[in-house]
Amino acid sequence: MSGRLAWIAAGLTFLFHLAANPHYGFFRDELYFIVCGRHPAWGYVDQPPLVPLIAAGSQIFGLSLVALRATAALFAAAGVFVTCRLVQTWGGGRFAQILGAIVVALTPVLCAFGEKVGPDMAGLWLWPLAALYVSRLASGANPRWWLAAGAALGVAGEAKYSVLFFAAALLAGIALSPSRKILLTRWFPAGMALAAIVVLPNFIWQASHQFPMWQLLRNDQTNGKNVVLSPLAYVIEELLITNPLLAPVWLIGLIRAFVQARLRWVGWTYVLLIATMIVLRGKHYYPADVYPLLIASGAVAIEAWTQRIPLLRPLVAAAAVGFSLWALPLVEPILPETQLAAYQQILARKLHVSTATENHRMPALGQDFADMHGWPQLAATVARVYASLPPAQRAQAAIVASNYGEAAAIDVFGRTDHLPPALSGHNNYWIWGTHGYSGNVIIDVNGDCGAREHLFQSSKRAATFTAPWVMPYEDDMPIMVCKGIRVPLANLWPRLKKYV
Repeated sequence: MSGRLAWIAAGLTFLFHLAANPHYGFFRDELYFIVCGRHPAWGYVDQPPLVPLIAAGSQIFGLSLVALRATAALFAAAGVFVTCRLVQTWGGGRFAQILGAIVVALTPVLCAFGEKVGPDMAGLWLWPLAALYVSRLASGANPRWWLAAGAALGVAGEAKYSVLFFAAALLAGIALSPSRKILLTRWFPAGMALAAIVVLPNFIWQASHQFPMWQLLRNDQTNGKNVVLSPLAYVIEELLITNPLLAPVWLIGLIRAFVQARLRWVGWTYVLLIATMIVLRGKHYYPADVYPLLIASGAVAIEAWTQRIPLLRPLVAAAAVGFSLWALPLVEPILPETQLAAYQQILARKLHVSTATENHRMPALGQDFADMHGWPQLAATVARVYASLPPAQRAQAAIVASNYGEAAAIDVFGRTDHLPPALSGHNNYWIWGTHGYSGNVIIDVNGDCGAREHLFQSSKRAATFTAPWVMPYEDDMPIMVCKGIRVPLANLWPRLKKYV
C-alpha cells in the first residue's frame, strides 16, 4: 500500500500541473530550448543538452504548449514520488508521505520548477533520487548502489551545472557524518567515474568552445545584471521562495537531520550547499532542488510528534494545503492577467518584499509571467515587415534580434510565414553565426541599425512592436530595416558576441 501511495501522490501532482501549467504562452527560455534542441549538440553556451532535447522532442508532432509543459509536470511528479520513497526509507508512514508530497508539490520554488520547462525541473527528480540511493547505502545496501547514485548525478549534470555543487556538498556532507564509511568501497569511485563519463561529452564541448558558460557567469557577475545578496538576505530569500508558512517543515527536517546520526549527511549537505551559493553569489533558486530531502525529513518528524494525537494529522495536512494557496498564483499561471497584476500589487504593499534575481524594471506580472507574453505577436510583426520588402531585397534579408528570446520567438512562430532563421549575438545564437547572410539588407529587431557607427547607408523604422503584459524593455520595440551595409556582416560578427 505504501508504494501505491507514492504513485497516487505522483499522479495527482502530474494532473495538477497538467491542468495549471499550459496558460499565458511559451516562456522566453522555452522557445530558446526548442530552437537549441533543433540544433542537436553535446552542449550550448548557457546549458547542457538534456533540456533542449526534451523541449524539441515534445514538439515533434507540432507546436504545443500542453505537450511542452507536460514534460515539466512529469519531473514534478517524479520528484514527489522520490520524496515519498525518502520518507519511507527514513521510517515514515502514510501521513509522513502525504505531508511530504503536499509540501514538495506546493512549495513555491519547487512548484515553479514543475510549471515550465527549464534546467531546474530535472533536479526535482534527480537530486532527491541520488540522495535516496545514498540513503540506502547508509542503511547497509549493496555498495553497487553507488553506480545508481553516480548515474543520477551524471544525468542531472546534463541538465544543469549546479548539480556539481550539490554533488560536492553531498560527498562532503557524507565525509563529515557518521555515514562516511560508505565511501570506503571501490564502488564509490566507480559511481563517481560513471557520473564523469555521463557529463564528459558536454565538458569536451565546453572546452572546445573556450568554456562559454564560465564566460557567461563571469559577465553576469561583473555587469550588474544579477541581484547580489548578503548572507543574511540570502537565507531570508530561501525562506521566502519556500513559503514562510511551509518553511517550518524543512526547517524541522534540517534540525532532525543534524540530531539523528544516520541523517547528519543530509544536514551537512544543505548547509554546505547554501554556504557555497552565498560565497559564489548564486541566485536564490540555484540550490532549491535540495529541499525535498529536508521536507521528507521534516514530514517524518511531524508524523512522530502527532502519533499520540492522530486527529491532528488531517488538520496539519489541510493547513499545509491552505498555507500554499496564497502563493500559487505567483508560480502557476492560473489567474487572468488583470487579476494577477492586482493581486501582486496587494502583496507588494502588504509584504514589502522582493524575490527578483535580476536588476531591471519589473513588469506588472513579474518577470517569469511577462516573458510568457507577446512572442507570437512579435513574430507576426516581423513577418509583416519581411513581406513588405521588394522581392529582390527580401531574398537577401537577414533578421537580427537583440537577444535569444526575440530570436527564438521568430524561429518558432515565424515558420508559418516562412521567415529565414533569426540571427543574434546572444549566447548560442552567436555560435550559429550569420548563416551566410551578407547583411546588406537587415531587419533589426529591437536595435538601431548601428546608428552610432553609421553601419548602413540607410535605415528606417518599419514597425513598432507593442503588446500588453510584456517585459518593459521589449515594449514599444523598434523594428528597423537597414540597407547598404558598409562592413560585411561576417566581419562584424565577432564584435556582436554577447554571453550573458
